[in-house]
Amino acid sequence: MNKICVLQEVSYRAWHMWRRNIDVSLVTWKTNVLPPLLEPVLYILAFGIGLGAYVQKISFDGRAYDYLTFLAPGMIAVGVMFHATFDTMYGAFVRLRYQKTFDAIINTPLSAEDILAGEILSGGTKGLFAGAAILLIVTLFGLASYPSSLIILPLSALAGLMFASFGLYFAAQAPYIDNLNLPIFLFINPMFLFSGTFFPLDGMPGWVRLTAELLPLTHLVNITRAATFGRLHAGLFRDLVYILVLAVIVACLSINKMKARLIK
Repeated sequence: MNKICVLQEVSYRAWHMWRRNIDVSLVTWKTNVLPPLLEPVLYILAFGIGLGAYVQKISFDGRAYDYLTFLAPGMIAVGVMFHATFDTMYGAFVRLRYQKTFDAIINTPLSAEDILAGEILSGGTKGLFAGAAILLIVTLFGLASYPSSLIILPLSALAGLMFASFGLYFAAQAPYIDNLNLPIFLFINPMFLFSGTFFPLDGMPGWVRLTAELLPLTHLVNITRAATFGRLHAGLFRDLVYILVLAVIVACLSINKMKARLIK
């Protein structure tokens, strides 16, 4: 019987899998890095500058902000989610089903837990890279307050691990690559639209706010927005704990599920 959590089975060898994935990404960086990073930037330009020209001040947390300022931190969070989730969701599936990379590596001293933990670590690293790169762009627009915005870097790493774990779980569940469209439609897109990214949740109906509270991206957006606004407060600790606990739970579930599929 699988253990509830297999993280204690992970050894230092997981870093070899992490390095393998990062080395591959460095070779194919133009196709693996640029499109996911440019997408949030396009949203900033299209919605923040385009739509923002027609939107009055956004009231948030007792203050008024222009729409571009409100939108920018949400795009940082979205970049972390997209980059980390898609990397493990599609990357792990291809390595498992088509390239047979996992089948080859499992014949080395690396255990199944090491391989899958390395997948999560590399996905989390890419989430961190996305958060840092988009934060830099937001900073160049003059939309980030420092030093509070520096907390976005470790936060992106933690959230990246959480979303990478979700991606690995989806990859483990999908019998065919086309089935990965389902979690995008049912999980990624709703978070993208209803996690306070494009509009404040305060004025929404109660059921919308309650649903948003269940979405992981909402808690990442809450902390990211407070950091860029320079308004960090103790209430955000709840959001941080949510992300941390969920990251551990989903990492355990995804490794268990993919391990069962790998050794089948």
